[in-house]
Amino acid sequence: MKNPGLELAQKVTRVSHALIYLWRAATISKLTTTNRFSKSPAEELRTDRETQAQHKKSQKFSMSKIQTLFDKIYLKGMHHDKLRAADVLQITEYSLQSHEYCAVEELIQTFIQKLLMMNYRARYINVKKNNEKEDTHQRENESFEDEGDVFTAMSLSNKGASQSDPVHPMDVQMAVFHCADGFLKQLMVTKLSQCQYALPLLVPDPFTQQNQFPLWTFRQINKSWKMRNTINEIISQNQPIYKAETSMVCFFRFGSVSSSKSQLMNSLINEKHNTFFHRNCPGSSRTRVLMDGVVAIAWFCPSGKNTDKFTDCVAFCNLHGDAGDHEKQLQLLTDMASVNVVLLPRLDKNGRHAEIIQNLYRNRKPLICLFTEDDSIVTETKKGKFKIGLKDRNQSAVSEELRRAINDCLSESTSTFRLKNVSKHSDIRIDEENDDDCRRGKKAAQQIMSLLKKKDLTEIKESFLPCQGRLWNQWSQKNKELHRYQGHVREMDISKKQTNLKRIREQQHAIDITMFMQSFIEEISLHAENKMYFLKWLSIFLDEYTSNYIYALHYKYDAKWSAVVKLKGNHDKSKQLKAEQTELEKISEELQAATFGLEHIMREIGQIYESCSSVKKNKKDLQIHFSSLPSLAAEMMISGFPLELMDGDAGHVPVIWISAVLDELVQKLGDQRVFVLSVLGIQSSGKSTMLNAMFGLQFAVSAGRCTRGAFMQLIKISEEKKEKLKFDYILVIDTEGLHAPELAGRSTRHHDNELATFVVGLGNLTLINIFGENPSEMQDILQIVVQAFMRMKKVRLNPSCVFVHQNVSDVTAGEKNMEGRRRLQEALDEVTKLAAKDENYNAECFSDVIRFDVQNDVKYFAYLWEGNPPMAPPNPDYCENIQELKETIMIRNNL
Repeated sequence: MKNPGLELAQKVTRVSHALIYLWRAATISKLTTTNRFSKSPAEELRTDRETQAQHKKSQKFSMSKIQTLFDKIYLKGMHHDKLRAADVLQITEYSLQSHEYCAVEELIQTFIQKLLMMNYRARYINVKKNNEKEDTHQRENESFEDEGDVFTAMSLSNKGASQSDPVHPMDVQMAVFHCADGFLKQLMVTKLSQCQYALPLLVPDPFTQQNQFPLWTFRQINKSWKMRNTINEIISQNQPIYKAETSMVCFFRFGSVSSSKSQLMNSLINEKHNTFFHRNCPGSSRTRVLMDGVVAIAWFCPSGKNTDKFTDCVAFCNLHGDAGDHEKQLQLLTDMASVNVVLLPRLDKNGRHAEIIQNLYRNRKPLICLFTEDDSIVTETKKGKFKIGLKDRNQSAVSEELRRAINDCLSESTSTFRLKNVSKHSDIRIDEENDDDCRRGKKAAQQIMSLLKKKDLTEIKESFLPCQGRLWNQWSQKNKELHRYQGHVREMDISKKQTNLKRIREQQHAIDITMFMQSFIEEISLHAENKMYFLKWLSIFLDEYTSNYIYALHYKYDAKWSAVVKLKGNHDKSKQLKAEQTELEKISEELQAATFGLEHIMREIGQIYESCSSVKKNKKDLQIHFSSLPSLAAEMMISGFPLELMDGDAGHVPVIWISAVLDELVQKLGDQRVFVLSVLGIQSSGKSTMLNAMFGLQFAVSAGRCTRGAFMQLIKISEEKKEKLKFDYILVIDTEGLHAPELAGRSTRHHDNELATFVVGLGNLTLINIFGENPSEMQDILQIVVQAFMRMKKVRLNPSCVFVHQNVSDVTAGEKNMEGRRRLQEALDEVTKLAAKDENYNAECFSDVIRFDVQNDVKYFAYLWEGNPPMAPPNPDYCENIQELKETIMIRNNL
């Protein structure tokens, strides 16, 4: 008996097969009208079935390799139970050691630790061999008669000599990427960018193969570059990279080729640095598992010099693997590109990629074809279409021809690329939209930011954060006067000052809480599940909101400062100098008013708390009791956010607020043992950069006075390490720089003395940061430091210090460093005698003030950059110096 359902299914199958025959026949007809060897429809269907079967078999094999890789590097199960940023930022036994070699099971830890320190050698980790057989292959037959027979000896097979395939360095990077949560991914990509490495733009899921666009990971990356306008003036640009509008050049490989596409791209961006990993990099192998189909992106940022390879910022995209096997990525990239560059052995009209190449050639967008089996020089076949041969040709010559061809194409192209526009393409999974907490946090941050629309940036803090403005500055000044020693002071005067302080607090308390602050407090107190994302998003949006205006003010300030310095150099004391100085002061005040970040919002909460605490009454429009506010700040610190310790604008510590937050930390964490590490040095000497590299933090860094006041951040010590140590946490304190030019004309010496005393008094250990090798340039700074240590001695505190000389030309020159140590010791002893007179203290040398060993307590650091910014990566020697300093700090203090 016939089955109607089965018959219908068979008919449908036959019809679908017929349609396949017709479609494939039409396709072949279009592609190869002159091809006498084209396949029949039946052959095409058979080939199609074989291809599908091979694809399934290949996919199954690929899945097996992925599982094997994850097991091998100890990430089994972590694809679902994600690695967190908190897991990798804590101090462990492993993080305190420098690793040139590691076992395969330590690859992940080693990679992450080096990357957090901005050490680009994170991609070049040597794996220890398990046994000597892997290092030296045993001869298969040791009994052959003629041991001098080179033909016999060299023809022996070494198959099976290696017990297992090596792990490809990029598999380590991508495995961590796949197993990281959103915050660790963002931190990881930010550090990769700082290392001047290409970043993952499109990433196929290793298990589903769906393309993912990790837009969230790019949100904290800023790029700076300089270019010349039509009248040869240098114009500076600084933008969040997800907003930057640039040209984009896309590179694709079709088939198997003898030249490295990634290596060729590196020669265009930075020939001294492997921005894109390629087959000739250390550790590269044929066994990579997670890179095929990945699209990596990097930006060339010009410096404004005539030697720049490109005159404007250009994005370079690299599709890894055979582009013909990744149609979705290929389609998306060719749609967005300004210029397409393809690398293939030769043109083959009957090849499987012929139709794709033909379509690219017919497309209006410029196309450059690189042929590995052709030795011809660059030729423009028609406008915007170039071919270049690579066979037996000098790499530098090829690179130069390619650069010129790309520049020719870009000069004619009007197509531009913006990173965030990738999310507009269909069939791509965008991380920000598929994570519920991230999406809710973004929405909440956007709602709060909507309150700031069309507001004057210089008036925002005054309007939205009223408690920390004029009243807080007045209170700070009067409180300093109250506690500053002034000889004999009458009780009546003290009482009057205290009454004034109380009145100011009452005025603060009477101010209504703005809708902006009410919304913020509600969000961080009621919606704990997406609090971290909300805070990150708000920080990102505030930076985006203020960055252009602040960058323009910095540019204006630098120009005005240069004019003032020039007039001073000419000993000009005319009205012009005074006018320029007044203008400089005005710009400085504008900068202070326009700077608006998360720290200012938390400062406002601190002032709300202090005013309520002073009058012992809750604010009428505060939806929670004021006593709950310190708990919110404590939770932020535990989550890894820094908290402002000293207000840089008022130059004062909100003691009531900070004490309450620290009490809450004790309540939440228990009575933990804390080691305090602080840093002190002149402005822009690399203090924040040093702490970021040492602990994987993200304190604000750039030229100028970025850090105002002081910030503190908690770093956890791992459970296994606590057993050997005397401390459970390290509290890192980052401070603003001494001798800030913005304070020119004010009492800088007094300000610097206060700051140094505060920082030295807080720290168990203070890092004294010196930029350059000549301590004579730091003479007055050294006196400030010495005076601070003397004051600590008077109150029976015994902090210690380590001097760090940054930007030293040759850190390996032992004799030169010995001379530098001798000069530093002499300078310290000299300023100790001077400071002793001011402080009425009995001391002849620095060692009379604190325990100091000039041999072990002075460190020399290499230059931060390996080359010239903006394209230079961090110097690996600098990163090694950081690691050595970190080990010294821990060993010296029994950590």
